[in-house]
Formats: sequence, structure tokens, C-alpha cells
Amino acid sequence: MVGGVQGERRDQLVAAAFRRVAEMGFEGLRLRQVAEDVGIDHSTLHHHFATKQDLVGAVAEYTTRHFWAAAPQSAEPAAALREHLAALRRMIEDRPDLLVVTAELDLRGRRDPAVAAAMEHHEAGWREVLTGVLAAGAAQGVWARPVEPVVATELVIATVKGVRLTPRVAAQAFEQLEALLIGGASGNAEGERQ
Repeated sequence: MVGGVQGERRDQLVAAAFRRVAEMGFEGLRLRQVAEDVGIDHSTLHHHFATKQDLVGAVAEYTTRHFWAAAPQSAEPAAALREHLAALRRMIEDRPDLLVVTAELDLRGRRDPAVAAAMEHHEAGWREVLTGVLAAGAAQGVWARPVEPVVATELVIATVKGVRLTPRVAAQAFEQLEALLIGGASGNAEGERQ
């Protein structure tokens, strides 16, 4: 992001657009209203974003950046997967607006190749990290059954994206996913192996 006043204004515009999408979906995203939310003239918005598409791309980046905090940190694959799923579960509970906006971006991406490309670009890191964790676990034989890392990565992502629509079952879905991949009852797999 650009520093200084210009960077601050740009960040404010992205945050305002994010809120509009979270509240009303893309159908409610109007550049004039985003500019008003930030207290600038509509024409001034175009100094920061030449097109609405540019603003949507910035919203995609802003939204997916929040998921970086859920990246697994542990060097041990099973612990890394558990901590990642726990962080995602907390995010679903604490930041439902992120789920709404990612769902909107995914839906829009099905009709808009530019949004699809932006989401693919921003999710590439997530896929890379998850695939690495799952491949390391496969190499160490820690998973409950043989795992194809790329396919298992898509299973995790599909679960996360699916529970956006029914967040009340997120905890149970993640527990089932954890049990499927790691084995045993959620949180007990390590103890059972020792």
C-alpha cells in the first residue's frame, strides 16, 4: 500500500467498500456511496482506483490478507493442521464479515474472470502452505490414512468455504475434518498415538 495521506485514504476506501459488500453484497457496492462513507467526492475516488474492478481487487486482497493470521506455525504437521483449523474456527466466530465477503468474492468470481484471478492469486499462498503441511505429514506418516496433499488441501479449503454458509456447524465440521485427516477424536489423536 502507498504510504502517507494517499495510502491512508486508499485504505479507508478499501475498508468502506469491504463494509458495503459485507452488508449488502456486490449489488450494494456503489462507488459514490463508498466515497461518501470516507468523506470525499466521487471523482476523488478515481484518483485511488481507476475502475470499480480495481477497487474490487483491492477488497479481495484486503479480505484474504486477514486469513494470513490463521497460517499454521507449528513445525509438526498434525499440530500445524490442528492450530490452522482452530484459527479458522475462531475467525468464523469472530469475523463473520470476512466470511460474507469471501463468499461474495467467490460467487462473483464465477461470473467475473478478473475477480476469479484475484482470488486465485490471493489464495495461492494458502494452498501452498496447506499442501506443504499435508505433504510433510504424509512423508512422516502422521495422517490417519494415506493422503494426497493437493486433494486434501482442496478438502480443507472446501470445508472452510462450505461452513461460511452455515457457520453454526463450523466447529463440528472442523472436528470431523480433523478426525478424518489426523484420526481419533478431535484433540485426542496425539495422545492415542503415544
